[in-house]
Amino acid sequence: MFNLFRMFLVKILIVQTESREQILKTNLKTILISIISIVMISLLLFKNVLFKSNFLLKSFGELSVDPAIAFANNKPTFLEFYAEWCEVCKEMAPQVSALKDEYEKGINFVFLNVDNPKWGNYIQKFAVNGIPQVNLFDKKGNLISTFIGKQDEIKIRESINNLEKEEKSHEEIINSEFSIIQQNKNNEVSPRSHG
Repeated sequence: MFNLFRMFLVKILIVQTESREQILKTNLKTILISIISIVMISLLLFKNVLFKSNFLLKSFGELSVDPAIAFANNKPTFLEFYAEWCEVCKEMAPQVSALKDEYEKGINFVFLNVDNPKWGNYIQKFAVNGIPQVNLFDKKGNLISTFIGKQDEIKIRESINNLEKEEKSHEEIINSEFSIIQQNKNNEVSPRSHG
């Protein structure tokens, strides 16, 4: 009888253990599916924030006014040299996009990718050593300001607002946070460094 009772208890324990394992597996699957769902939904909701800089930077070339037209249409010009691999360019892309949205009716916005051999003459003409490099020109095409590296949006905005003033002298502002232009294997323009 004792053996029968013992076998009964063992069966109950086995059933309980199997039941607990089944519940644990079910709960683990539910938790895993919930985590995956939350991650997927977060990526969908925040994709604009996470990928906005990359998208903006890639779209700059498409949004650009041709430099030959910009320097001939009697409007001030915002000229930025950038590259898609440049981390500082990516950081500044939302600020530059906001400036473009605000000022594009009265100012030409020109974006030149330093990796495009088509822009080699402009890279040399404006001595581009580090990027991003922003050059601001008055409506006559005179270079007024040069910003190299990461810049405060307020400083660029002040310079844009000063383009209409009569007294002008060239101003160069360099920040230590910039990217040195890398050698482009598709482009025969020699690599440049920032001394």
